[in-house]
Amino acid sequence: MLPLSLLLLQAIPTKLISLKLPDVLIIAIYFVFVLGIGFYLKRYTKTGNDFFLAGREMTAWVAGLSFLAANLGSLELMGWAAAAYQYGILAAHWYWIGAIPAMLFLGIFMMPFYYISKTHSVPGYLKLRFGEPSRVLAAVSFAFMTVLMSGINMYSMALVMKVVLGWDIHFSIWVSSLTVMAYVALGGLLSAIFNEVLQFALIWLGAMLIPILGLIETGGWDGMVRRIHTNFPVGDYTHLWSTMGHFKDNPMGIHWTGIVLGLGWVISFGYWTTDFLVVQRVLTAKDLRSAKFAPIIGAAFKMAVPFIVILPGLLGLALLPMKLTGEDVAMATGGHSYNEVLPIMLARYLGPGLLGLGITALVAGFMSGMAGNVSAFTTVWTYDLYRVFIKKDATDEHLVRMGRWCTVVGVLISIGTAYFVMQFKSIMDYVQALFSFFIAPLFGTILLGMFWKRATPAAGFWGLLAGTVSSVSMWAWVKMDPSALQYIALSSNAKDMAENMYRALWSWIVCVVVTVVVSFVTKPKPFEELKGLVYGATDIPSEGHLAVYQRPWFWAVVIAVVFVILQIIFW
Repeated sequence: MLPLSLLLLQAIPTKLISLKLPDVLIIAIYFVFVLGIGFYLKRYTKTGNDFFLAGREMTAWVAGLSFLAANLGSLELMGWAAAAYQYGILAAHWYWIGAIPAMLFLGIFMMPFYYISKTHSVPGYLKLRFGEPSRVLAAVSFAFMTVLMSGINMYSMALVMKVVLGWDIHFSIWVSSLTVMAYVALGGLLSAIFNEVLQFALIWLGAMLIPILGLIETGGWDGMVRRIHTNFPVGDYTHLWSTMGHFKDNPMGIHWTGIVLGLGWVISFGYWTTDFLVVQRVLTAKDLRSAKFAPIIGAAFKMAVPFIVILPGLLGLALLPMKLTGEDVAMATGGHSYNEVLPIMLARYLGPGLLGLGITALVAGFMSGMAGNVSAFTTVWTYDLYRVFIKKDATDEHLVRMGRWCTVVGVLISIGTAYFVMQFKSIMDYVQALFSFFIAPLFGTILLGMFWKRATPAAGFWGLLAGTVSSVSMWAWVKMDPSALQYIALSSNAKDMAENMYRALWSWIVCVVVTVVVSFVTKPKPFEELKGLVYGATDIPSEGHLAVYQRPWFWAVVIAVVFVILQIIFW
């Protein structure tokens, strides 16, 4: 029997437009093309290194665009358009302070250790640094989080098809997921990366039409801001920082400390430097310099992404005649939810032909995010769980076969989680809750492991476990006793997103404190065993022979300067 929320969702007659023949042809060509890439690249994925790490032959540009495209799924397109409608321009923090510093830090300071150690995954690095228990704990947590995240992409694509085209939600979920399953199972990470680069171009080509046409209609940025202030006289939806001195002064109900420390430090650095979904793409680079450049290239493009995902939400505040609500209210009243603002704006502006391009861009984004999660799950399961506990003597050929079968199983599990996502009012609240559970404590463990030689194997395990358990416990505490919010988020006026930020911060602090305390009462690894894994014990190749403009740090500084300028402009 279907859950009540799904029955309600199907019952809402929200079809906005119908596809014409040119639109159908564009979408059909896209699906044929991505499947063709999978079949073509199958011949080049014979070994485990080919299937799970694309042979480590990618250039900095391919690895960098794939690094960003793996993140540019429904989390970006649907989730942040919804968050921009709900919270205003504050949603852009997740692109700027919530991404740029961490991406630059990964490229300059952390990639040398991931790359020099020749690890196949982030849990694999933990195995080398802290031992098997830490690797297994991280692998299990990551696998669980990944299949839950994959469900977001499936649900979001189905929601677009339901709202815009009136398609059955089950049909949309199964078509998209089976397509991803086919090309990832055939070509592994190599196929996923090539499709992600293609999808990156399609996303920009299709999604940029909405902000361009929307700004023309509103009379530019200033015209859009005036309309938002007219429609929403209470609350400031158009400033990044000036409203964050008090919890009550901004739509998110958050203080600047939550953004800077919870998001800008813990969740951002945790995601971009330890989430294997994105780190895996950089590990495919052909050499260390390319591996360092890839996140920096990704950061440059990341700063521009709000143009295609945040602006549609702001334009919704300025232009839509109806007031969008949370998913639960929308289902009960037959209205539209925050999560539907992007497809509504798509239907507003795009006609035959252009609509097909726009729908293809959204489908490409959803499938890119889905493929990223599935390929990362497959690698972690095969190397960090299956080979460790089930078949320790597995041959390389056997591991490739297991990877292909694991892709099938991972997609099927993800389909189940797609229905679970429907229980959440906002896609982004769901995502940030998961990050606070698993990513925030993992960042504490990795950070101490890379930069502190004294951190011990026992401390790595117990710190990671304590951080994860504390985060889940804080979430459960607030669910059982809403008054606990004043202790977790430092204010009884905080909203879901603010709670996620502070919960991530506390879980990171718990992880770090436990790791430090346990390290001082247990025995560290010998110095010789830390080579290639920790600062102070590793020889990092010099780039002194290169011209200044050819060095990764130079471009990292350029991007950092642009980042600061953006904060001032939208203060």
